[in-house]
Amino acid sequence: MLNKRLQPRQLVMTAYMLPSFLVYFGMLIVPLIMAVTFSFYKFSNIKNLKFVGLDNYKTLFADKYVWMSLKNNLFLIVVCLIGQIGIAFVLACFLNSRYIRFAGLHRTVMYFPVTLSAVVVGYIWSMVFDYQYGMIAYLLRALGYADIVKPWLGQSDTVMFFVCIPLIWQYIGFHLVIILSAMTSIDRSVYEMAEIDGASGFRKAISITLPLIRNTLSVCVMLCISANMKVFDHIIAMTNGGPGYASSVLAVYTYKISFNEMNLGYGSALSVCIFVVTAAIFLLSRLILSNKKGEIQ
Repeated sequence: MLNKRLQPRQLVMTAYMLPSFLVYFGMLIVPLIMAVTFSFYKFSNIKNLKFVGLDNYKTLFADKYVWMSLKNNLFLIVVCLIGQIGIAFVLACFLNSRYIRFAGLHRTVMYFPVTLSAVVVGYIWSMVFDYQYGMIAYLLRALGYADIVKPWLGQSDTVMFFVCIPLIWQYIGFHLVIILSAMTSIDRSVYEMAEIDGASGFRKAISITLPLIRNTLSVCVMLCISANMKVFDHIIAMTNGGPGYASSVLAVYTYKISFNEMNLGYGSALSVCIFVVTAAIFLLSRLILSNKKGEIQ
């Protein structure tokens, strides 16, 4: 009797979930299956499929530009973990302080870059970094430091550092909102007791705030890793992966192989590589964070 009563409710729940499931299946699962399947073929269009087995994967492991692109992805992850989440945590500590006025306004201003298109952000910062007409170059020349003005986005030894800056600038606000929402859920009495014991602001942030929002920071780490493994728009807008392949990342290299060189089979293998590497880094970081959480507890 009970099961009969529950059936209509289950049907309604299934009906609500079905559209989302179909979108998820069609936009993620089907392309993934197709990418894995096509990675065993060599072709430039669907009419001239040629089965090559594992040749694309053998080429992938021997391709120096794949490793260069992966290194750039890992560099972006490390720098953005420190820049985005680290700066967001510091700013959130200040905004969570009772001495800061207009905290809501500050939060809104800091979140604004998140709403901008990545392509727009990339083009804006490429103009800022322009060594002839850019704002930074102009200020340095005006201050008498013309000798350090260089084509930063055109040199292989500096391009990745300058590519990181727009990524950090745009997404600090995203992590700030997440971290600040976790901080505001902490009972104020905990901080008041720490102040009675003479704890400084730095000590409260390290000993109280950080452990209590560890789960939230773990989420931010996961989001940062996934975002920087699939970064594409910023690189295309700023450098197009250049000079040469100095700022190329896996997504950009996959795009060039697939659509510039029309090597769709190898491009599919690269797509599978991005998925596997992202999943591996994601699981590894989750394992490390869960172990640290267990040690603290």
